[in-house]
Amino acid sequence: MIVYKKTQHLRLTRAHVPEPPYWAATTIAPYSPRRAAPIAIDYIDLRASCADRFEVAVCENVRDDLERTTARHPLHAPVMIDATEFAEVIFRRGQEALQFCAEQQVAALHLVSARGELPAEVQDDAVIAIAPWPLEFSRIETLFVEAKERGLRWGVVIPIIYPVTTDLTALAELAELAKKYAALFFAGAPVELDATARNALARSLTGDDQNDTYEMLFHADLGPIRLATERHIAALAGEINAEDFVIPPRWDRRTNWNGAVLLTLLANRILAMNRDEDLAWRLTRSAKTIAQLEKPIERVAQAASLAIIDSLDEISIDLLTEWLETGRSSFAGHIEKQWRLRRDSGM
Repeated sequence: MIVYKKTQHLRLTRAHVPEPPYWAATTIAPYSPRRAAPIAIDYIDLRASCADRFEVAVCENVRDDLERTTARHPLHAPVMIDATEFAEVIFRRGQEALQFCAEQQVAALHLVSARGELPAEVQDDAVIAIAPWPLEFSRIETLFVEAKERGLRWGVVIPIIYPVTTDLTALAELAELAKKYAALFFAGAPVELDATARNALARSLTGDDQNDTYEMLFHADLGPIRLATERHIAALAGEINAEDFVIPPRWDRRTNWNGAVLLTLLANRILAMNRDEDLAWRLTRSAKTIAQLEKPIERVAQAASLAIIDSLDEISIDLLTEWLETGRSSFAGHIEKQWRLRRDSGM
C-alpha cells in the first residue's frame, strides 16, 4: 500500500565533485526516497528496502520551491532529477523540474523507472536514464520504443540487485533490447539491500537453486557479485556499441566538470579492480582540483599548459590534454578494456 502526502519542500542537494553513477552537480528529488512496494529502491543513496506500506512525500509546488532556492543559489549543471516509480505517473513533479531546468538553460539527466513514465517535453540536450526495475520486460520495451521513436538521448542504468538483475540471461535480454532501440549507454549501479529487502527476495525464491540463493542473501558478502555484475554489464555495453557509464548531459563539451567525471570514473575503476591505489587517489585529487577550478581548462590548455595548474599529477595532465584535443584518452581506453569483463568469460 502506498499513501501520498503533499509537502512544502523538495530534496535538493549539491556536489562539489562528480560521483558515480549520475555525475550530477545538483540533484533534485521531488518525492521522498522510498516510493514503491514491496521492494523500494532509493535511487540516490542506492539502497533497497521492503514494506507493505509506504508513505510517499510529494513536493506540492516544484516550481515555487526551485525559484526560491535558485534565487539564492543558482542550479549548477549537470542536474539529476529523480523521477522514478509510479508517483511520477500521477503527479509529474519530475517533469516540472525538467521544464524548469530547460527554462534556466541548465542541462539535466532525467531518471525514470519501469513503473514510471517518460517526460512529455524534453529539451534537446537532456539525457533520459531508464532504470529497468521491476524487471517486467514488456513494460521496459515499451519505454525503450518510446524513447527511440521520440528521438531522445537515452540509456539504461540497471540497479544491480542479487539475484534478480545479476542473472546473466536477464542481462543479455536487456542488452539486446538496448541495442535494438539504440541506447547511448548501458550501465550498472550496485544497490545495497537492507534486511527487509533480503527477506522479501528470499521469500520470492523458487527453483532448484533456492537454498543456495537464500544462503547467499543472508550469509555471504554480496559486494563481489555486484562488482562482477557491474563489469559484466560494461562488457555487454561494449558488445552493443554503447557507453558503459551514465553519460552526463552535454558530455561532448570539454568542460571542467566533464574532465573531472573522466578522472573520477577511471579512479573508481582502478580502485575496484585493486590495481594501483596510489594512482587512483592521485586521479581523485586531480578531479577535485579540476571540478573546483574557476578558469576553464580548455582555455588554460590553449593559453599555456595544464601543467601550470597546481595539484595536477603528470598522468592527469597527459590524459586531460589528449582528451581536450581529441575527445578521447588512450589511458582511459586502456582502463576501459580491463574493466569490461564478462562473468561467464571462463565458462
